Amino acid sequence: MAEIIDGKAVAARIVDEVTRHAAELAASGTVPGLAVIIVGEDPASQVYVASKSRKAEACGFHSVQHSLPEATTEEELVALVEELNRNPAIHGILVQLPLPAHINSGRIIQTIAPEKDVDGFHYLNVGKLGTGAIGDGFVPCTPAGSMLLIQGVRGKDLSGLSAVVIGRSNIVGKPMANLLLAANATVTIAHSRTADLPAVCRSADILVAAVGRPEMVKGDWIKPGATVIDVGINRIPAPEKGEGKTRLVGDVAFDEAKQIAGAITPVPGGVGPMTIAMLMANTLASACRAAGREPPAF
Repeated sequence: MAEIIDGKAVAARIVDEVTRHAAELAASGTVPGLAVIIVGEDPASQVYVASKSRKAEACGFHSVQHSLPEATTEEELVALVEELNRNPAIHGILVQLPLPAHINSGRIIQTIAPEKDVDGFHYLNVGKLGTGAIGDGFVPCTPAGSMLLIQGVRGKDLSGLSAVVIGRSNIVGKPMANLLLAANATVTIAHSRTADLPAVCRSADILVAAVGRPEMVKGDWIKPGATVIDVGINRIPAPEKGEGKTRLVGDVAFDEAKQIAGAITPVPGGVGPMTIAMLMANTLASACRAAGREPPAF
């Protein structure tokens, strides 16, 4: 039976450390500032933004939320981002995605100053990660959190280990692969067009599933003893809970996989809490750099 990796506990430890360092930084005159922008009334986005703002306040940050109407123009949003870029009290800028269809998300992301891009999506930060210059840029929060969970099981040096990442998105798959490469793993990026995907997965000492398809990865896809990181968050019908009820599952068939894996993240309670914790860590790092201090390592 696999070790169940407790993302909630690891995230709580990181948030405690962030809170402590933020208090020390504030005592020297710099309060970390995070600005979150949401456009429109998407219910899921509203929940995510509220939780990020609450966590920032709990860490002792200067937390600002800009809730804009659906009809906000691209130029208005660019102007707000540029205003936040110039504001010395703001160290992190996060624009909640998805944006309404009439706004070019790519343009907005690239408008954020790279040193305030705590989501790690600006081309400059993407390039730093891709070339291994991780220490002075920002890594996207979900892969960064996933990597900490992997290191908690496997250690920081992954030499000799085979890693398979299912999914090639710019938000999770590609940055995850770059982090694993930087830790000396031998990395394969698999996806929907990969031939014999189950066989590829069975080669993995570390398997990261980030495809957005509920319980796609079956137990017999798992190498015995592998570390399985399930990034997926999928809502499926749960008639056993009552009519119209749903439940959350990952991209991995958890009950099957936990019989074979050496360690596995649950959904919920695995990668999810780590994403917000790493957002707080990135914002703290930005504030430290702005104050001429070395950011703490997590």
